[in-house]
Amino acid sequence: MSKLSYYLFLSVFFISCQAEKSSLENKSDNYEIISDTSRASLDWNGTYKGILPCADCEGIETRLTIKSDGEFERSMKYLGKDDGLFFDRGTFEWDDLGRTILLTGENGESQAYQVGENVLFHLDQEGNRISGNLADMYRLEKSFADYALENKKWVLIELRGTPYQQDENQKEAFLFFENESVRIYGNNGCNAINGAYEIEAGNRIRFGNIASTMMACPTMENERIFNDMLKEVDNYSIADGQLSLNKARMAPLARFQLADGE
Repeated sequence: MSKLSYYLFLSVFFISCQAEKSSLENKSDNYEIISDTSRASLDWNGTYKGILPCADCEGIETRLTIKSDGEFERSMKYLGKDDGLFFDRGTFEWDDLGRTILLTGENGESQAYQVGENVLFHLDQEGNRISGNLADMYRLEKSFADYALENKKWVLIELRGTPYQQDENQKEAFLFFENESVRIYGNNGCNAINGAYEIEAGNRIRFGNIASTMMACPTMENERIFNDMLKEVDNYSIADGQLSLNKARMAPLARFQLADGE
């Protein structure tokens, strides 16, 4: 082989190796982009809240629940307006990169959000992050979670310091805190109940308006005490499979036992 042929061979070999290396690097970069997504890496489902800017009101108090089954529920309260409370629901889809969701309501209207760690960024009509002085206001923060409390059934064992025993004329009194929707479900010993709750740091908790069915029961006193108890609770504690609902540092208003199998 002549020297010229030898050098030409080395040049082609070097260029080929560099091209293969570049191709592998590009594939690796693309893999990182595809795999490192909000959808794949974040615990994104749950309830997000915040007050979004409003052109003709004091703000839009927004509560948005995105569910793992691809559905959403949303409430929007236009602050300062008497008739400014609206509810909608629908489905959402992820973009190809798994970083943004597009909500489509039952009325056909859509809204996009970029999904971050414990936050949703409200996007403009072109799907871009909003910039400027109000940028920080276009975000919804995820509700605080406590998996020691949530997604478990808690059965009532004590109410206002008195042991609670279910008799044959009563239904089981219990509470279930659903993390994804941040709603409480249960029974007060007579009627089914449900409503919103909110957990804050330091085991602080508060309940929203509690809705109830309207069945008549032989004894209604425990039902009244149970419902009134939920209105007073401002903190909770969990120890040895028992949940205590408390007000300040007073004696527990109610105690619950973790249901069998939980």
